[in-house]
Order: sequence, then structure tokens, then C-alpha cells
Amino acid sequence: MSEAVQTLEGWYALHDFRLIDWNAWHAATPQERKHATEELNTFLSQWQQVENDKIGSTAVYSIVGQKADFVFMQMRETLEDLNDLENAFNKSSFAAFTIPVYSYVSIVELSSYLAKPGVDPAEDPELQARLKPILPKAKHICFYPMNKRRDGNDNWYMLPADDRKTMMRSHGMIGRTYAGKVKQIITGSVGLDDWEWGVTLFSEDPLHFKKLVYEMRFDEVSARFGEFGDFYVGNLLSPEKFAKLIQV
Repeated sequence: MSEAVQTLEGWYALHDFRLIDWNAWHAATPQERKHATEELNTFLSQWQQVENDKIGSTAVYSIVGQKADFVFMQMRETLEDLNDLENAFNKSSFAAFTIPVYSYVSIVELSSYLAKPGVDPAEDPELQARLKPILPKAKHICFYPMNKRRDGNDNWYMLPADDRKTMMRSHGMIGRTYAGKVKQIITGSVGLDDWEWGVTLFSEDPLHFKKLVYEMRFDEVSARFGEFGDFYVGNLLSPEKFAKLIQV
């Protein structure tokens, strides 16, 4: 049996992708739209306060294309916290004008080798900042789920641990060339959702997403063992821009 990699876990994550029911929104009265918008702004303010208190984080982005109109990326301390905020939003009048189209449940994950020898990870501020990150508010977001292939000779999980570590080190070197250009948050979802990992990228320039993912296609980890789900890409949605988006 190949050795399993030990990991460190942080905040739980929920990617909540939704369409706006534009027919229902246009058919609503101005008073109904005003009430729904006020409720939305209340949630955005509450989530911002959670982030200010450093007990969670939220990022809101519009999505380009027909897969969704927007995404709430939420991070909280527990799975119960995520469930509570999701249920609270679903009961709102604004949520009645939305159609959930995709969601992804995961948890921030780092390799245990990042822990400093002799230092409790819970007492390492630098490590905790990575396990419980305040989500970037870059201009653009890219999200996709992925697996490591388990197919015949291309079975990632049957490789010796040293081989996997060597390949991941090479894989990581590509990512490091985009330091300062792309912020990456890896969330693990084995046993939590249909894929094994969620990858969320943030950047001021969406071309960095294309170039980074393309370069990684030539790395053995991706070329031989990577399986990818749908890609979602979009633009930062401030409360002001959200109001403009739904303005009739």
C-alpha cells in the first residue's frame, strides 16, 4: 500500500454558484425588488463583518458565460457555520429570485511538510494565515475542481510517496513563477464533494489564468494524472457593482 500524504486543514469552504431568474426579477414590483436588494445588502454587510472579525471570509464575483451569473465563495470555521449561512440566505427574498446551479464543499488543505519542526501548527501565525485565509479581492477569479487519475499504470495513488513528492515539487515550481501575479487557494474535498480538490485562483489579469493552467498542462502531474471539471471565471462584484448588475 502506497503511503498516504498527511495534510493540515483550516477553514471550510463553500462555492455557491447561482443564476438570476431575470423573468421573475423583471416581473416583481419595484417594492419587491427594493426589499430583496436591501436583504442582499444586509447579508453582504454581515459577511463583511465576519471577515473583519477574522472568523471567516467571503468573496463575491460575477461569472462570465452561461454557467452562472455570480458566485459567493464562503469560508467559515465549521461545516455547521457554512450550513447556517447557506440556509439563512436561501430563506431571503433575494434568494427567491436566484437559481442554484452548482456548489462545491471543501476545506482549506496544506501539506503537513509545511509545518515547522517542533512548532505546533496552531501556534504558527504564518501557517494559520494560509489555513484561514482572508480571500483576495482581486479583479478576477477562476475556479475548477480536479482529481488525480486512478487509471491502470496512471494511478496516482499507487505511486511511491517519494515519486509523488518529486513530481509535486516540480509542479509547484511552475506555480511559483506566478508569485505576485496569481493567488492560489487549494481546498480538499475527498469525502466532501464529487471531486478531490477545488482550485481557486485570483488575479488582476485573467490572462494569467490561461497561461498558468496551460504551462501546467505540460507538467507530468497534470499531463499524466490530472482530471479537471468545469472552469468558472469571473469579475469582482462589489456591493456597488452588484446593485448595478440587478438594476432594472
